[in-house]
Amino acid sequence: MRLVITADTHVPKRARDLPGELWAAIDAADVVLHAGDWVDVALLDALERRARRLVGVYGNNDGPELRARLPEVARVELAGVRVAVVHETGPSARREERCAAAYGDCDLLVFGHSHIPWDSVAPGGLRLLNPGSPTDRRRQPYATYLTAEAAAGRLDRVELHRLPPRR
Repeated sequence: MRLVITADTHVPKRARDLPGELWAAIDAADVVLHAGDWVDVALLDALERRARRLVGVYGNNDGPELRARLPEVARVELAGVRVAVVHETGPSARREERCAAAYGDCDLLVFGHSHIPWDSVAPGGLRLLNPGSPTDRRRQPYATYLTAEAAAGRLDRVELHRLPPRR
């Protein structure tokens, strides 16, 4: 099962649209995971039309219309991988311990908010992934998103994709 993992898209505030490379990855994916800060419901509508399956949550920059359609936390099983998606996990210090306590029944936690790519493993084996942002790199050298594969209860081929600078 091919996964695309993104967050903090901030469309149309930080970009008019998602980068073409990310749309192509979405079109090829079996599941798209979005960890919040959509900003406008139009992007949610577009992703729902194009993605085979979409799992998303709202973020702190998402207003009432998005909050009415998306949960704060989403939990799904994908090819035997137990996944939770949330926007914010708090400060990076002790993140693994906090998340293991809150999501210890999961194999993977996808989160956003910081715009900083993150890949770590918490006590007990919970993997934490933050894809960064494909549109608002802030102090990061690149705008980014993640892809991965889920099969037989395992997450493999996790890859951080660096996007070319916007013109």
